[in-house]
Amino acid sequence: MIGKTSLVALFLLMLTGTAFPRDYNILEYGAKSDTTVLSTKALQQAIDDCSKAGGGRVIVPTGNYKIGSVVLKSNVHLYLEQGATLYGSTELKDYLPMKSDYVSLRTQTSTIQLIYADMVRNVVIDGYGTIDGRGRVFKKLSWNDEGITRPHLLRFIQSEDITVKDITLKNSGCWMQHYLACDRLRIEGIKVFNRNNYNNDALDIDGCHGVIVKGVIADSDDDGITLKSTSPRLCENIRIADCVISSHCNAVKLGTETNGGFRNISISGIVVKPSSDQSSLFFGAPSKIGTSALSLEIVDGGVMENVSATDFTVEGTESPIFIRLGNRGRGYKLRETAKGLSGKGNDDTITELIPIDHVGTIDGIRIHHFQVRNAGPVGCSITGLAGHPVRHVWLSDISIHQQGGIKANDLQAINDSISNEKEKAYPEATMWGYLPAKGFYLRHTRNIHFENVTIQTSEPDARPDFVKEDTEGWGDQGDGTYRNPVLNVDFSDPDVVRVGNKYYMVASDFHFLGMQVLESEDMVNWRYISQIYNRFDEPGWDSNQHYAGGSWADVQGCRLVQRGYLRGGSR
Repeated sequence: MIGKTSLVALFLLMLTGTAFPRDYNILEYGAKSDTTVLSTKALQQAIDDCSKAGGGRVIVPTGNYKIGSVVLKSNVHLYLEQGATLYGSTELKDYLPMKSDYVSLRTQTSTIQLIYADMVRNVVIDGYGTIDGRGRVFKKLSWNDEGITRPHLLRFIQSEDITVKDITLKNSGCWMQHYLACDRLRIEGIKVFNRNNYNNDALDIDGCHGVIVKGVIADSDDDGITLKSTSPRLCENIRIADCVISSHCNAVKLGTETNGGFRNISISGIVVKPSSDQSSLFFGAPSKIGTSALSLEIVDGGVMENVSATDFTVEGTESPIFIRLGNRGRGYKLRETAKGLSGKGNDDTITELIPIDHVGTIDGIRIHHFQVRNAGPVGCSITGLAGHPVRHVWLSDISIHQQGGIKANDLQAINDSISNEKEKAYPEATMWGYLPAKGFYLRHTRNIHFENVTIQTSEPDARPDFVKEDTEGWGDQGDGTYRNPVLNVDFSDPDVVRVGNKYYMVASDFHFLGMQVLESEDMVNWRYISQIYNRFDEPGWDSNQHYAGGSWADVQGCRLVQRGYLRGGSR
């Protein structure tokens, strides 16, 4: 007997002439719940059939399955049932080298990953199961072996409308998940545990547009939630909210790779805490409390603008807030495309890449409502470079309680360390060691605003709360405004003429002789260069009895031009 539900489905099918998306159970393709047997072919065939049919669900039922590399296709919904686990093979031969045509730092050579997708659309990975890469067995062989001899767990490249939801991701060989040049990406409610190897980031979003990250619980040895741009494509229009993050390094980080940069980034509702499992340490400070809660970096020529970080509750971290504009200048393109990266040197000494020839910008950051306790003694910093300041940062309602304990006789060594600006160095919140301020150290900045910021220490500390170096400058402020230097004199009725690219100013002279001439290149910064005359030979003049009987600027300005004092001038 046909039930009502079946009749409704049959009726709708007759009306539309199309079938409902069907399920593709990997058991029906020969998968075995047995970690001594590979189920790669079964899973891949189910994915291929699902995509060819126009879409549907690939079901991974409760059980333990071992796989090597699989390639996701468009319109596939990979669903892991409660109690289902996909285990990555521990043999490199089971991983397929894949190469995208998208040019970025880590796509110009073949890479290996457990789950891979390139140029796909409408893909979902969800359910309450687990994907475990078993990455501890893949030993680090060189500085750039991520994805070469140590597989990523999950990688999407130049894909659209991607959702990863509710699943648990564990134990990658390097980065857990890398989303490169993707549009409309949603990551929600997932749990990530990645503390078994080097470069164990929890989440890397790289040059993506239109991203929502929400409700993520992450525990990683390396950085937690990370935005990057390993190509000129910016990370743009991204929302990160309501996450709990543990990291030996940086809980939330924009950087380090910053060839494109970051625009329109909103981050809020973040809890940062040390991991409950401290059995291993690959990167980070020996204290294991984390390097920073928030790191905002531009070091490879990119831009950072319109970034907001609010409502952080932080336990630990050596240097809770770190903002850095540097000039590492590392490119993303190989000089010779036929050759890959050699693996020699380190992240900052790659000779095979075309270098970046300009310094980037950081302009427009808001940091609000940070509550930090039990931080380390380093301090926070906002630093740019001479001629390239960090601009327009607002920090408000911030409370930091840190260890303290720096004594007066430590200050000279601290100042000696900070004198090295490390323009080309890898940016890290602890790159100078202890900072001159226990709160915030600022160097090469403009328009940094603090409101309701309090600093407390557990032990007495000789450092001030704030130290500022090169934080205000005369002239063009870079935002359409000028800051004028104070001149301790009254220049009445100023009259200005221009000659070529320079400006010359005179003013009415009531009491003093000579009518001074000032020169400027920007009409803001002036210097004395000469005078029109030495004195007037009139009775009583030397005794200063002729107030308001002196030289008037509007007249003399014209005569400067008429008499050729400044030839070629125009008023």
